Amino acid sequence: MSKIIFITGASRGFGRSWAEALLKRGDKVVATARDISTLNDLVQQYGDAILPLQLDVHSREAAFTAIQKAKAHFGRIDVVINNAGFGLQGAIEETTEEQARKQMETNFFGLLWVSQAALPVLREQKSGHIIQVSSFLGHATLPTLGVYTASKFAVEGLSETLAAEVKAFGIHVSLVEPNGYATEFWGGSSYAQTEHTPLYDPLREAIKTNVKPEHFGKMEATNEALLKLIDSPNPPLRLFMGKVALPVVKQVYEQRLSVWEEWNDVAVAAHG
Repeated sequence: MSKIIFITGASRGFGRSWAEALLKRGDKVVATARDISTLNDLVQQYGDAILPLQLDVHSREAAFTAIQKAKAHFGRIDVVINNAGFGLQGAIEETTEEQARKQMETNFFGLLWVSQAALPVLREQKSGHIIQVSSFLGHATLPTLGVYTASKFAVEGLSETLAAEVKAFGIHVSLVEPNGYATEFWGGSSYAQTEHTPLYDPLREAIKTNVKPEHFGKMEATNEALLKLIDSPNPPLRLFMGKVALPVVKQVYEQRLSVWEEWNDVAVAAHG
């Protein structure tokens, strides 16, 4: 039986790749984008199986309207994929208020609004799956990606809490946590940079030197992983994508545990 999938940010990157993979196997897709003309070729190829909807996730009202249009059109929604987002690169000191707020408005609040809009529909059905596109940088940090990383840490905390809140309603929540991928994400309208100051140039150069082509996965390789996640009767709360994520995050948590243990006497004494 085909599934009804609602995807934000479907015009490029993971969203586009996953939408095509889902349509190809016979699912029906509600594909949202700020500019739905970018979806014209999919409409021509797949016809009534795709419903393109204009959506700016910054608007909570627009998120609720889009979900209701999707429900009215297809009769139900089985999976919601919160994929819309962009990357902001620059040192924290270099980041303007406008840039920081826009990063959180898109990556965190946009995801929150769509999740809130979908929950009444999924609760009424007593089934559904919300998939939040996070990052392995929701567990680890990388200099010059501080505000982007902060948005993903926020998504992690929100989504883990949401999973506990809605489990009794038959709703699953999963966090997809890719490492770096060769996508259009770090280019065009999905990418922004702060105004760089010379102070952080040595750090930027050091990071660039340590980044190798093999650190980046192939976007199309994620399609099968997403389909398996959607089809699982008991999907995991978290799913890394790529071979770099787990080794990096394991090292981060080993270091954290070591420091916590080292300072545990101080922590216990602070309990009173």
